[in-house]
Amino acid sequence: MHWDVIEVQQQDNYSLWVRFNDGVEGAVQFMPSAFRGVFTHLSDKAKFGQVTIVDGVITWPGDLDLAPDAMHAEIKRNGICVLT
Repeated sequence: MHWDVIEVQQQDNYSLWVRFNDGVEGAVQFMPSAFRGVFTHLSDKAKFGQVTIVDGVITWPGDLDLAPDAMHAEIKRNGICVLT
């Protein structure tokens, strides 16, 4: 896919820096309200820090992932994707 994530780094305050295979890069910021439902346990910094890339997608243990296409579009447009 043209929006495969090829690099992810955890930053402060529940944010990630990501780079896509087409060179687009930017931040993904989790707002406190994002930690609900299946993402509740990611409010634990140790669990949030278990972020990795699987097949071009940002993932965490427990089959949690972020849609790379929406994230790519938002970062390309604004330099940041804010998850609320």
